[in-house]
Amino acid sequence: MESSDLELISRAQGGETAAFEALVYRYDKRVLAIANSYTKDDDDAKDIYQEVFLRVYRSISGFKFKSEFSTWLYRIVTNVCLTHQTRNKGRMFTPIEEIDHSEPVSNAPVSRSRPVSPDQHAQNAEISRHIGEALENLSPQQRLVFTLKHYEGYKLREIASMMDCAEGTVKKYLFTATEKLRKQLRPLY
Repeated sequence: MESSDLELISRAQGGETAAFEALVYRYDKRVLAIANSYTKDDDDAKDIYQEVFLRVYRSISGFKFKSEFSTWLYRIVTNVCLTHQTRNKGRMFTPIEEIDHSEPVSNAPVSRSRPVSPDQHAQNAEISRHIGEALENLSPQQRLVFTLKHYEGYKLREIASMMDCAEGTVKKYLFTATEKLRKQLRPLY
């Protein structure tokens, strides 16, 4: 029988390494997916992933069971994403020759029901590139809210809990992000 988060946390707080590893295993793909959606860079996402679980390891003894473990964890993820963004502002651009334009920017599922023509593939790559550039022009908070809502599928109240702010603040970030993206992407339509 699989242990609950609460059991694993209690055992991890008691120093049981296997319990902590089970928690990491339970949430690692989700943490990496959020980090990757936010950064659009595998190396940065892996750095965030490592930092998140390092912070969780250091802080697990202070977990008070006042919220779900996942809420606490995702709050750490959002904080690390925002901190990582601020820390790496100086290297925000990728040289044009390093960009792989054949890969879509989003993590949205791609329909494979019919073959995509080379022209359609090129057009999709161009649109993905424009969306990626538009997302880079958002503030870190706006990009995080937009990513968590539209790429990861979280509800606004869940995002508010993760970011430790009011739901109205999340709505404002999302509204502003959407308006900015519409304005920047209008020429594509």
